Amino acid sequence: MNLADIDASAWRELETAAASPQSGFRFLSLCSVDAERRPQARMVVLRRADGSLRVLEFHTDTRSSKWRELSANPHATVLGFCAQARLQFRLQGVVELHAAGSDQAKAAWDKLSPWTRTTYAGGPPGDEHAFDAVDEAAPSEPSDEAEGKPHFGLLIFRARTLDWFQLRQQDNRRALLTYDETSALAACRWVNP
Repeated sequence: MNLADIDASAWRELETAAASPQSGFRFLSLCSVDAERRPQARMVVLRRADGSLRVLEFHTDTRSSKWRELSANPHATVLGFCAQARLQFRLQGVVELHAAGSDQAKAAWDKLSPWTRTTYAGGPPGDEHAFDAVDEAAPSEPSDEAEGKPHFGLLIFRARTLDWFQLRQQDNRRALLTYDETSALAACRWVNP
């Protein structure tokens, strides 16, 4: 497999993962830096990928620490590993934030299921929450999905580099790919794993 094929294949994997809940790359780690300059990583659901634009899309609550961190410093790393394919992707790039009032966030919100919309209702992420000793099998009070809309945010990650790594029985493979300002593949090379 040549480096251009690796690039195309990696982005096909990500595009497939955005549409397939069973994909190994469906859940990725998004890493930002907090106000004390400490790295912060959390799992996020890949909602959309576009290989031609080198873009990944994630959803978040605008009251979350990740929203604040990325507002202060938009540089981020996205890390994923697919055990079936034995592939690791580490992408570095910049995040654009789109709050609830933006056209991009409105369009993404409109595509969400009613259940997913309710996940943005309630208190801010990270606030203390009391769990009463109740029967977990009993249905909880449904949240009003409209309550979550003001807190919905869209994160659009634009990759600048892709560090591709494949675990093999022998001779692990690793490649570094760099994208220019137009999202075109600008440079690629094999490196020692």
